[in-house]
Amino acid sequence: MSTEKTSRFVRLRVELVLEIHDDDAVTKAALRRIADDPETPESERAHAQSAVTEDTAEALAYLVDPFDLVSEVPGVELQQASWSSEQIDYDPDSPDWDLDDDDVEENDEDAREGGTG
Repeated sequence: MSTEKTSRFVRLRVELVLEIHDDDAVTKAALRRIADDPETPESERAHAQSAVTEDTAEALAYLVDPFDLVSEVPGVELQQASWSSEQIDYDPDSPDWDLDDDDVEENDEDAREGGTG
């Protein structure tokens, strides 16, 4: 494909499942991040502190920044990002957590074509 026909924008989807071993450590780190952020208005700071104290998943969302994932990648600039976190029931042995067949087939095709999936 010529450059004129391809978009310069790429949507990168990432899904992570994390196991939290120390809720207090995550909450404290989120509270430190909120306290150290000079751009957070005082009116929002109290709400953010309450949210991360009540919900570890919310605390984790304050600690994970998509910009950090791509800031060192040469030739790209983050245009938009959104993310969320939620507590889930996770069973690594459940077939519900396997890659979708479509994902596997797409990755296999990309590998044959020299893509990264």
